[in-house]
Amino acid sequence: MSATTDNLQSVFDRTFAGISQAREAYAPELTPREVGTITDVSTGIARVAGLPGAGFEELLAFPGGVFGIAFNLDEREIGVVLLGEYSHLHVGDEVERTGRVTDVAVGDGLLGRVIDPLGQPLDGNGPVTCSGRLPIERPAAPIMDRAPVSVPLQTGLKVVDALIPVGRGQRELILGDRQTGKTAIALDAIVNQRGKNVLCVYCSIGQRASAVAKLVASLREKGAMDYTVVVVAEGDDAPGLLYITPYAATSIAEHFMEAGRDVLIVYDDLTQHARAYREISLLLRRPPGREAFPGDIFYIHSRLLERATHLSKERGNGSLTALPIIETEAQDISAYIPTNLISITDGQIYLSPSLFELGVLPAVDVGKSVSRVGGKAQRAAYRAVAGDLKLAYAQFSELETFSRFGARLDEETRKTIEHGRRIRACLKQPEFQPVQVPAQIAMLLALTAGLFDRVPLERMPDAEHALREAVAEIPPEVNARFETADTLSDEDRNAVIQIASKSLEPFQPKPDPESKPENQPKDQPEVKPEPDAALKAKP
Repeated sequence: MSATTDNLQSVFDRTFAGISQAREAYAPELTPREVGTITDVSTGIARVAGLPGAGFEELLAFPGGVFGIAFNLDEREIGVVLLGEYSHLHVGDEVERTGRVTDVAVGDGLLGRVIDPLGQPLDGNGPVTCSGRLPIERPAAPIMDRAPVSVPLQTGLKVVDALIPVGRGQRELILGDRQTGKTAIALDAIVNQRGKNVLCVYCSIGQRASAVAKLVASLREKGAMDYTVVVVAEGDDAPGLLYITPYAATSIAEHFMEAGRDVLIVYDDLTQHARAYREISLLLRRPPGREAFPGDIFYIHSRLLERATHLSKERGNGSLTALPIIETEAQDISAYIPTNLISITDGQIYLSPSLFELGVLPAVDVGKSVSRVGGKAQRAAYRAVAGDLKLAYAQFSELETFSRFGARLDEETRKTIEHGRRIRACLKQPEFQPVQVPAQIAMLLALTAGLFDRVPLERMPDAEHALREAVAEIPPEVNARFETADTLSDEDRNAVIQIASKSLEPFQPKPDPESKPENQPKDQPEVKPEPDAALKAKP
């Protein structure tokens, strides 16, 4: 019994000695907290007094777990953009500095997830796992850290890959009126990246929750969510959340790019982003400019899109390709926001409502669309045929307008129009049906060689399908040259054209035999007049 008592006594002695030692070593530290109060709350905006040390764009903590960004640093108060639900905030509530700027979770754990710009999950699949956090506002890569755009980004759309190519590291604007298929082009580009080692970030700004849910379901059905991050700010969210969404999505994409990966980011759409920033600026009493937008509206988009680039080999050789979407009104591409973004980006894909109404999908207006960089990254096999194709299509567009006036057309003009109609029929493409490179090049070669000209327009879809199935007969060494920068030799072109001609032969009408006169029996030979019979008949 005494032995047990001695053991317990020794345990207590050691425990109390350790506590005494820890108490003597502890030195209390005073942590200063800078706390202010709310003086005014309005739609997505709060005014705060009593934070003299707050910095520009610093994150401030409000009651209820709501955060805000310090936007206006006035002499007596701070204008704060609120990031979340603010109905519970009242005048007099405490506001505390955090000492950091707004950041977002990054890492491979975000792939396949739907999150908001603050990194909170929206898909009901539990908390988001991340490898770190990055500020949403980051400086763009310096010029000396960049490399030229040299690798194409295949979208799977024939009209884009052939006539308006996009390179990895490029910024290609997609613009057009409402409901003309802008988002469909971006989603096709995302779906086509499956198996191509390209990660995707889809940034939804101010859309309906039902539309975003349908979009995510489509990506999941096509297997594209395995390599895609969806960042969403819904239409009924605070304007501050809509404002920071594209910057947060870009930081997520930059994390992958700096790790040496190729990334595609879609901003859908920056019209809503500009309107959210205009709302914030007007509520903060900043002076309005053209169309009530603030004077720095150009800067908020330029500093966003300048972060898309192709890094040099020393920086990992990663790339970030941006597809910003903008909405025009009544086909006015000379409005304020569209012209700003056209001048910032490296080209634009313009979608025409008239082509959409005619059923030409995707409704890309080749005459108003351009790629200022992608041609340098386009594969040589495309360049060999795309130049002639774009010229022929442009001639057709002009002549088709002229022919509507009922003018008589000569044979050459009629052939040009018929050839252009086949080009337009071949460039049609259903949504979520990307066409791979060998099939695209075979189709372009067949178009350039005029193999489709004798196919009736109503049979063009069947003829195109037969040609795509015949692509499997192309020799493997020719297919390998499609994927490289090597130019196609005459033997390669002839081999592809022969395969295409053979596949299209059943769709071309056979020449009719010379018809015989109706009143002549079929078993009697046709009687031909003598050459000089007309001369003998004359007196």
